[in-house]
Amino acid sequence: MSDLFGLAFPFFGLIFLGYFCGWRVRLPESGLAWLTFFVIYVALPALFYRIVAQTPIHELANPAFILAVVASTATTSLIALGIGLYFRRGHVGEAAIAVTIGAYANVGYMGPGLTLAALGQAAATPAALIFACDSLLFFTIVPLLMSMRGRGESLLHTLGLIAKRVLTHPFNIATMLGVLAAALEFREPEPLSRMLDFLRNAAAPCALFALGVTVALRPLKRVPVELGPLLVLKLVLHPMIALVSLSLFGPFSQVWTETLLLMAALPPALNVFVLARQYHVFMEEASAAVLLGTLFSVVTVTGMLYLLRGHLIPLSLF
Repeated sequence: MSDLFGLAFPFFGLIFLGYFCGWRVRLPESGLAWLTFFVIYVALPALFYRIVAQTPIHELANPAFILAVVASTATTSLIALGIGLYFRRGHVGEAAIAVTIGAYANVGYMGPGLTLAALGQAAATPAALIFACDSLLFFTIVPLLMSMRGRGESLLHTLGLIAKRVLTHPFNIATMLGVLAAALEFREPEPLSRMLDFLRNAAAPCALFALGVTVALRPLKRVPVELGPLLVLKLVLHPMIALVSLSLFGPFSQVWTETLLLMAALPPALNVFVLARQYHVFMEEASAAVLLGTLFSVVTVTGMLYLLRGHLIPLSLF
């Protein structure tokens, strides 16, 4: 149990340290701008590039695992969409953000650091694939659903916007460059390699601290009734759906299976609020979801770590 506490504490400790600093110091949110830029455009891309580039290309080409990831997240998204449409009485824009609350795990900020610490370097490849699949899925689903609100945007314009966001997202660019480097067996010069390692090591601490500060600067105003079922879906049911999906498309190695289960158990991503703010819809609810989801995940993610480290979850149901 002490090992489990030692594993989980640094991650949640950094989040709550950031939350405490944001709550206590009360600097304006604009003060986070450069740290957020560093995390999104420099440190995390370096992390994803290094993870993928150092992986043999034959391990990246795993269509069965990609299908398992997509099926798991897509199924969870459909359930979340149904919950959102029901509680929001058919309001597609608000339901689109509900989809991200119920199915979009924090695979960018929390995922890589936690999986590598818990499962070892062997979790790097599946973690990168999960991130890429989830990013492509949600950067496609949300704009498509938003285009159905009747705001006059053409389908062609929406598809162009989706392609632009997918192709220009720094995480996806870094992942694609990593795939290319792995295919060519490219190795960086030593000085560049050391700089990338510095950035890689800074990614998780900066991201988790920034997440805590960001949540603190958006105080909880109200909790919508649909937030309960959406968070149960995200924190409890999503890993169960992932296990069924892995059983259908597998079998996979223990590390790959555990990586997907652990990342499926993560709380809603900070991008949930970013997307809500971008479309000016469901913003207070999205902020509450990130705050409460992160808080409850202290119990659920720690519980998942306990089950995985004790090998109490079967690798396949069939």
